[in-house]
Amino acid sequence: MMRWFVAWFALSLGVGTTAHAALPDFTDLVVKSTPAVVNITTIVDGKPQPQAQIPDEMRQFFKQFGMPEPSSPGNGHSAPMRGQGSGFIISADGYILTNAHVVADADEVTVKLNDRREFRAKVIGSDKTTDVALIKIKADNLPQVSIGDPGQLKVGEWVLAIGEPFGFENSVTAGIVSAKGRALPQDNYVPFIQTDAAVNPGNSGGPLINMRGEVVGINSQIVSRSGGYMGLSFAIPIDVAMNTAEQIKVNGKVSRGRIGVSIQNVDAELAESFGLKKAGGALVSEVEPGSPAEKAGVEVSDIILQYDGKPIERSFDLPRLVGATKPNSKVKIAVWRKGAMHELTVQVGEMPSDKAGVDGKDKTEMAGLTVTPLNPDQKRQLGIQSGVLVDEAQGIAARAGVQAGDVIMAVGNTAVNNARDLASELDAKSHKTVALLIKRGDGTSYIPLRLE
Repeated sequence: MMRWFVAWFALSLGVGTTAHAALPDFTDLVVKSTPAVVNITTIVDGKPQPQAQIPDEMRQFFKQFGMPEPSSPGNGHSAPMRGQGSGFIISADGYILTNAHVVADADEVTVKLNDRREFRAKVIGSDKTTDVALIKIKADNLPQVSIGDPGQLKVGEWVLAIGEPFGFENSVTAGIVSAKGRALPQDNYVPFIQTDAAVNPGNSGGPLINMRGEVVGINSQIVSRSGGYMGLSFAIPIDVAMNTAEQIKVNGKVSRGRIGVSIQNVDAELAESFGLKKAGGALVSEVEPGSPAEKAGVEVSDIILQYDGKPIERSFDLPRLVGATKPNSKVKIAVWRKGAMHELTVQVGEMPSDKAGVDGKDKTEMAGLTVTPLNPDQKRQLGIQSGVLVDEAQGIAARAGVQAGDVIMAVGNTAVNNARDLASELDAKSHKTVALLIKRGDGTSYIPLRLE
């Protein structure tokens, strides 16, 4: 008994055993990283609700007894919806990365910095396919994150997640990389990083950081039966996100390659039936007529094993590689056909843009305004030389008093004739409030519009 106690005591002190490695200290990483992490609040204005109709027999009842009709439920607008998320600053002049779903349909986006300053943000663009959005605030000399290389991540490596779960600002959680290149249902273009760092609603858009203090991913999704964290968190690799952001910034859209095939995974049984030594590749089940694949000679039952020199281990590897290829590029692919390897050259096409998923100048950047240019006849009838017709006014524009049917003739003393003119003038103003010259009916007046 005494021998057992001595052995246990020695083990507890590390005597005669290999010293255990100390747990990592994250304090320096947190101090370095948190100044560039932001909290994002969004507002989606209430939408018009249909007015409930009172049945005719009820109308007769109230009329018969001289009673006023009750007010109809459902008329007016629904209450504005608020949302919260996270993001991080990628440039000192105010560009911020977050998730597309954080700012989706938002009429207002507000960014709060670590130093408690708040700014109205503009959505430069968003891409639903990768769930990446680029937003911007008017500020300079901001702290920014360091960008890392997700390709160097190793399974088992420690990582940090910083964000605003359930509204708790600047919360830090730690975990390890659980897996790389993870495919999720309906996400064919993102090789997710899986971690066990606790991520909850509000963490979306926040950074995933390695032990060198570099951002390696954007926390995006969880798998949960309860709605909260259950040990499975997924982040978009930062190289995928930065590529998307750069395309949005430069081109106003995201271009992706396509070759026009339907594919499926190759399991062991299929591999044996096609004469492959091991399972792998992407089995072509359909070739779109007239597609780049058909023109290159790809056939149904081909198994694509390589694309541009890169192996296709699983079928979902192919869409990622094709999507990342610049349209019109010529790429060599290796296919397994009837027991032999064949090399084909395909000229990659371009995937049609998802106009709803990639937005350049949107309602948020136009201060909640949707406008239509006036033709010369309309201007002549109205007796004006410039102006745009307001089709819809939401957010800050509606609160300022702008209405659908108004004509915006100028911003300050600068005439506007189209949406681009209006956006340019609103964007160019350095002060927080601008004056819109509005024609409504027979009268004209200035309406002050507070931009921030």
